[in-house]
Amino acid sequence: MYKFRVAFSYKNTFDEIVRNNETLKKRVMVALGKLAENPKHSSLHSHKVNTLAYGQRWSSSATGDIRIIWDYDNENRLIILLLDIGSHSGTHKVYK
Repeated sequence: MYKFRVAFSYKNTFDEIVRNNETLKKRVMVALGKLAENPKHSSLHSHKVNTLAYGQRWSSSATGDIRIIWDYDNENRLIILLLDIGSHSGTHKVYK
């Protein structure tokens, strides 16, 4: 199982996105559980993307539109760095 390190940018955006939406919060938490178990879990649709703030990183699906942007800590791949969370478009857009 992977451990998470959470970037300040992830925490802030997470709080904004899930504010007062318990259903969305639960869906994101389920996705994080799968990510911790297996970053390549089929339901996460994990793949490399170009992000606005972090360049090329990994993206995993939390919902139909919400994506978790992350990367491994180093070549040992023991820790997953949670960098950002957001959508394809709109206020919390995470892709280029």
